[in-house]
Amino acid sequence: MLSSSSVLQSLAALLGFVVALFIGSKLLPGRRVELKDDTGSLRVFKLNGLVLFLATVLVVGICQVMGWFSLSFLYNHFVALFVWANVLAFALSGWLYWRGSRGSGESRGFLYDFFFGRDLNPMLFGVDLKFFSYRPSLIALALFNISFAVVQFETQGELSPAMLLYQVFTFVYVFNYFQFEYGMVHTWDIVSERFGWMLVWGNFVLVPFFYCIAGWTLVHAEGDLSLPFAIALVLLYLFGFWLFRGANEQKHRFKQDEHVKIWGRPAETLDGRLLVSGFWGIGRHLNYTGEICVYVAFVLTVGFESWIPYLLLVWLIGLLVHRSWRDERRCRAKYGELWDRYMERARFSMIPFVH
Repeated sequence: MLSSSSVLQSLAALLGFVVALFIGSKLLPGRRVELKDDTGSLRVFKLNGLVLFLATVLVVGICQVMGWFSLSFLYNHFVALFVWANVLAFALSGWLYWRGSRGSGESRGFLYDFFFGRDLNPMLFGVDLKFFSYRPSLIALALFNISFAVVQFETQGELSPAMLLYQVFTFVYVFNYFQFEYGMVHTWDIVSERFGWMLVWGNFVLVPFFYCIAGWTLVHAEGDLSLPFAIALVLLYLFGFWLFRGANEQKHRFKQDEHVKIWGRPAETLDGRLLVSGFWGIGRHLNYTGEICVYVAFVLTVGFESWIPYLLLVWLIGLLVHRSWRDERRCRAKYGELWDRYMERARFSMIPFVH
């Protein structure tokens, strides 16, 4: 049941968190990257997400150790925070729609503009709001996950091996996102996706509150991981991470320098435009396959005590299969006959020798 104090505390915590990250994004040092978007406009991105993430974890960690604040607050106020995150997402989407409607861009109707957005890269005080939105999204996800470990330790006096493994998996995943933040400025979401409710709600609600579902389940889980099963999960995680991050890194390096070496050999391309070396010569969307493997490892730390965490896998697989279809359609329109040649070379979509 939500009490009035819980509701007000949750609102203050959420707004304080987002505002603090916004100020940090503005003030903390970071390398600047310039990029032209689909409209030809030059955008400047400040890559200080890793510094911001580590600073947040450090500050929260100090507060936890000194007894000034307990991350168990996030677990105990999960529902209230979820409600306010939805309010924030809808309010921000409404403001973005109002802001975009004042411009001269073409409107496709209220629902379409509200859902997908009207502006490509709206700015506020020099901060790209779309690029920024991934920071509260993933930092909140990391803090929720850590809060589950705090609650388990406070109630049971120790952390289960499953919880320890889950914490390592998820922390490394978020850390690596910010470590690779320089590559995110070239992704479809940043370059071509407009900033509306779809991305706002996805970043402020879906990712932090749904992607942590396995950790939430582990808080009071009674089962445990056997050593062979734990080793198998580590191997699956490492394989998925190698595939997911390796494929994205190869594409990014190629975009920066078409003469780069991949797997020790000069990059091979089709007409200098499409990479057919490394992972991209085997499959067209192996980065998505790797990410699914990573999340399978997350969820399997729970074992089979609950079916609820497996909803995340169903969602993620559906999302990435649909995204691969969108990618194929977009690339066919962009590259034409060259894309047909690429499909003959990289015959598989997400599962080599199968699909």
